[in-house]
Amino acid sequence: MVFLRKISVIFTGGGTAGHVTPNLALIPILKSKFSNLDIHYIGSEDGIEKEILAKHAEITYHSVRTGKLRRYFSWKNFSDPFRVMAGYNDAKKLMKEIQPAVVFSKGGFVSVPVAAAAHHYKIPVIAHESDLTPGLANKISARYATKICTTFPDTVKDLPKGLGVYTGSPVRPELFQGNAARARARYGFDHKPVILIMGGSLGSLALNKAVRENIPSLVKTYNIIHLCGKGNVAEKYQKYEPAYRQFEFISEELPDALALADFVISRAGSNAIHEFLALHKPMLLIPLPLSASRGDQILNAESFEKRGYAIVLKEENITPSTFLSAITYLEKDKQKMIAVMEADQNTNGVKAIAEIIAEQIRCSLKS
Repeated sequence: MVFLRKISVIFTGGGTAGHVTPNLALIPILKSKFSNLDIHYIGSEDGIEKEILAKHAEITYHSVRTGKLRRYFSWKNFSDPFRVMAGYNDAKKLMKEIQPAVVFSKGGFVSVPVAAAAHHYKIPVIAHESDLTPGLANKISARYATKICTTFPDTVKDLPKGLGVYTGSPVRPELFQGNAARARARYGFDHKPVILIMGGSLGSLALNKAVRENIPSLVKTYNIIHLCGKGNVAEKYQKYEPAYRQFEFISEELPDALALADFVISRAGSNAIHEFLALHKPMLLIPLPLSASRGDQILNAESFEKRGYAIVLKEENITPSTFLSAITYLEKDKQKMIAVMEADQNTNGVKAIAEIIAEQIRCSLKS
């Protein structure tokens, strides 16, 4: 009997669902290349990544202490560096225990101590940058990275020479397996066009307000699936069912909802909008304003608008009339947008990223 040596790989990333779910898209491909793969995930003690990974028994989850690194003043700036250092020590112990062939980092502040600990033990780190411009966590992690995969082609030039490689964004394979008829029956919709509205895993108050101010008009023309975020379901809008269906979030049903959707209205988080791109869904993007972010969503949205995938409505310009006008324009340009998206050959980076990780595993096995 031949016993194959286990190959351990660590994934890390957290803070939002967008820092976690792309990791899950890579695992089946890597397992098809290496039958003896042992998958570990390092996240925070109480982040959304822990909740998401709880549904995946095949992945061993480890938590480390972490703190947020900020560009602005906060009293927590005095305590969080100590939590980052504690997380670094936690991650060093895990590296010594697991001895991974490679670490793959999707970003978020939990990834910083993990990447630093891997570097300490000379373990290669492959990182993925979702946004057009690198976030603070990935800027710090870049000094520890062997290679940084980018979602946007222009990001490569902002990284040290030879470090960046344009791969696109990894898209979960299950998103391509949705059943539109099943979703239409589930929600009780008639045959009006369907709008899927997503405000991110935490919801968007501005987006929720814009939608609900226009519900009486919208349900005359469209069926609506509104993912409004935790704690944001409002009973008073149930009178518009079945044309208007609201949920905090959906998970297993999401591929079906996306298959049914004619249009998507969303924030402009990179992972989400690249999933819509891969599925050829015309988008109305309402990026987080500068007052609530570092501006990465604005750049993401502008890039998609320039490439013909989406139209953009800035949050500060939302009124009931501008919101309805944007949806009308989206419907008018639907076929043109779909044609442009179908012509783009690099909408799913999952195979390219998996091969970069696999090549690093092969190198580690040789050494």
